[in-house]
Amino acid sequence: MSAGEPGSVVRRMLLGSQLRRLREARGVTREAAGYSIRASESKISRMELGRVSFKTRDVEDLLTLYGITDGTERESLLSLAREANVAGWWHSYTDVLPSWFPTYVGLEGAASLIRVYEVQFVHGLLQTEEYARAVVRRGMKGASPADVDRRVALRLERQKHLFAHSAPEFHFVLDEAALRRPYGDREVMRGQLQHLIEVSERPNVRLQIMPFGFGGHSGESGAFTILSFPDADLSDVVYMEQLTSALYLDKREDVAQYEQALKELQQDSPGPDESRDLLRGLLQLS
Repeated sequence: MSAGEPGSVVRRMLLGSQLRRLREARGVTREAAGYSIRASESKISRMELGRVSFKTRDVEDLLTLYGITDGTERESLLSLAREANVAGWWHSYTDVLPSWFPTYVGLEGAASLIRVYEVQFVHGLLQTEEYARAVVRRGMKGASPADVDRRVALRLERQKHLFAHSAPEFHFVLDEAALRRPYGDREVMRGQLQHLIEVSERPNVRLQIMPFGFGGHSGESGAFTILSFPDADLSDVVYMEQLTSALYLDKREDVAQYEQALKELQQDSPGPDESRDLLRGLLQLS
């Protein structure tokens, strides 16, 4: 994974946030902005959130609408638009990915801090190849072996982010259910537990296990991921995957609730050392 590739997603987000500020400063509604580029209000919303690519003509028309006539300022934003449209390394896997997932991969690659709660299975960034293959096969019933191989290859490519020289911080809370639910045979599960023990010792990884014995906890709404970025102009994003789509939240009040839920999960779970001991105990029982 080249260092610059995830940046296209960040550039889309930066450009979108700048266009939103310019629109609001001019007192232009999303509806009016959409009309000026022959698009809908929802298209403007997606552009301002960095969820779609940018057409140079659309950006030019919006800048004119917002009163940006200075050549240097216009060219700076248009250059950002061109850079934002560069395809990421994951583009070649879009044939085996749901439509909403490439955006997440880009955000994941650009984040400086990734915080996760997972309950169904071990998070994709922490999966061994054998475990990942078992998960993909179960989730893609009827898929060809080639498609399964490509989905697994993508997952392994994403994991390079975990071990990169400038890797972000990772805070994982895994529910004990994710460790006891078998994917693959006994050896696959043993290998996965051993891998978690090893990865948990990396300096940029904080791994905690929420045990069954604790009972009800703040993760009752299900799995979620919080992505934070190095650029101060970019807000945190909460990602939640659903059966046929995904939800991205970046409103401050929404993000704050998920941050509080994760904080409580971290406080209520055993610390990293105790969680590692829990993993060792599960490995001995497996």
